[in-house]
Amino acid sequence: MAFSTDRLPMNELAQQFGLTFLAEPWLPRVLGVTLAVVAANIGAYILLRRVEQIATRTASVWDDALIRSARLPLTLLLWVAGIAYAMQVIDRYNTEPMFGAAEPVRDTLVILALAWFLLRLIGNVSHNILARTEAAGENLDRTTVDALSKLGRFSVVLLAALVILQNLGFSISGVLAFGGIGGIAVGFAAKDMLANFFGGLTIYLDRPFVVGEWIRSPDKDIEGTVEYIGWRHTRVRAFNKNPIYVPNALFTNIVVENPSRMSHRRIKETIGIRYADLDRLPAIVADVKRMLQTHPEIDTDTTLIVNFNQFGASSLDFFIYAFTRTTEWTRYHEVKQDVLLKVAAIIRGHGAEIAFPTRTLHIEQTAAANA
Repeated sequence: MAFSTDRLPMNELAQQFGLTFLAEPWLPRVLGVTLAVVAANIGAYILLRRVEQIATRTASVWDDALIRSARLPLTLLLWVAGIAYAMQVIDRYNTEPMFGAAEPVRDTLVILALAWFLLRLIGNVSHNILARTEAAGENLDRTTVDALSKLGRFSVVLLAALVILQNLGFSISGVLAFGGIGGIAVGFAAKDMLANFFGGLTIYLDRPFVVGEWIRSPDKDIEGTVEYIGWRHTRVRAFNKNPIYVPNALFTNIVVENPSRMSHRRIKETIGIRYADLDRLPAIVADVKRMLQTHPEIDTDTTLIVNFNQFGASSLDFFIYAFTRTTEWTRYHEVKQDVLLKVAAIIRGHGAEIAFPTRTLHIEQTAAANA
């Protein structure tokens, strides 16, 4: 009776101002839960900030990514847990439950929070890997990191959707069976799109080329630098700066050359001297070979050939076959120019000349002309 007498003024005051909910017996506990959730969020924020400052000093790409990824999903989880508990408190004081459907909603929000955390974790880890390798000056396949990140996100979204459906009372087996039947129909309707998707997946797994590399195809008129690799198409920037959008399915049926991965560049030239310089030819070939063997830009560990090749129509032809150390296009032409100029100097130093097409006309003198 003492409890009832103490609460009577409060009830009358609440009714007088139209705030009857202030007299509800569950209100103090709900307010306590709300304050506890706010305090827990503030404490978690401060704690995560302190731990993140420590984690940024480490070389690992996982710890700081884990902390940054957990901050917002953890806030959502705390609020979901607090609101769900507050609903249970309110239902205890009511004769008829008001939040009977709260449990499935709570579980769905928890699943969404976990999926959100995993999506953020995948994005932060991939960002950290790329940022730290670039800062260290190391080479990293950005395409592979991007592909694995996309595949991880897709897996998380698909798994979260299936778990939510199961939580809401749907049969996963039925959904999968329906998806199988629908997949057949979609496969026939979108076979080109699926072919491009699996073509992109093949590019990501086999890695015949990555973004930034120069590719060309002898089967198709495709040559340029790869700018973007998507799930449907690949964008190649031609040397005239025009973009070429290539469906990924095409790369499963054509030959693709990747000059960016060549180990050397080849010098293959045929040079002819005059027939009048036949006696000088052996010395010229020997000096040219010696010059190539001592040239700093020629790799002598690979095939190096300088030999007389054939009797041409108007020249004695010898050929040069060698490989440069550089693979850079502009530097290669500088080296090739230097080699050819030195070959010309060797030929001139032996008193010979480089041949050009000539024709000799012999006129036969007849007996009548002699008379």
